[in-house]
Amino acid sequence: MSLAGKVVIVTGASSGIGAATAVEFAKQGAKVVLVGRNETNLKATEVSCKAANNKAELLPIIADVTVDAERIIKTTVEKFGKLDVLVNNAGYGEAGNILDIDVDQFDRVMNTNLRSVFLLTKLAAPHLIKTQGSIVNVSSVAGLRSFPGVSVYCTSKAALDQFTRCIALDLAPHKVRVNVVNPGVIITDFQRRLGMTEEEYAQYLVRCKETHALGRVGEAKEVADAILFLASDKSSFITGASLPIDGGKHAMCPR
Repeated sequence: MSLAGKVVIVTGASSGIGAATAVEFAKQGAKVVLVGRNETNLKATEVSCKAANNKAELLPIIADVTVDAERIIKTTVEKFGKLDVLVNNAGYGEAGNILDIDVDQFDRVMNTNLRSVFLLTKLAAPHLIKTQGSIVNVSSVAGLRSFPGVSVYCTSKAALDQFTRCIALDLAPHKVRVNVVNPGVIITDFQRRLGMTEEEYAQYLVRCKETHALGRVGEAKEVADAILFLASDKSSFITGASLPIDGGKHAMCPR
């Protein structure tokens, strides 16, 4: 997919979709910047990337996207001299009814899921213009559909989808493409981090067979493959698009 030699930043690369995406870029010969807060997990991703391609050039950066955006972009360009692809994958969620949550939750979720994407995009844009590169944002089916008990998370992802479309128009004259993927339920630790017990999570996965048209949940690699497609020249005439990777969940009526 002509990704060899491309310099790619993947945020949230220490686990889940981000880790899988980093591995797939490494397989293609890209120079991958692995951004994450958890040093141990980030090292595990680095090992997986090397296992996929022992010649892969990697740059791990221990960072928090909400406060370290400038350092992430600066360190990348200093190391590799350019930037071709920005994958804004780092995400965060909290559960809670509007009657119970407070403004601090709103700020925490928005700072990670939206504000950090704005900052990274703003700082990366001049470098992406030079390479006529691309941006892929990782949203959620929660940006396309409404769900009870996760209002702030849904709102942040809906805003990210709209941000993607607007920035796609801003950067189109510079030949920089901006797209977003909207995963459904993917096998990661996300639901556990929202507070589900192992028993609740197991029951949830069974329920997902009914809420996803294809009758199953997804794998992180399935999302990663779509991200690589949108980042590559295979999608050279696609910008401002939202791509659901959700087994048809976005198309189903709530049940």
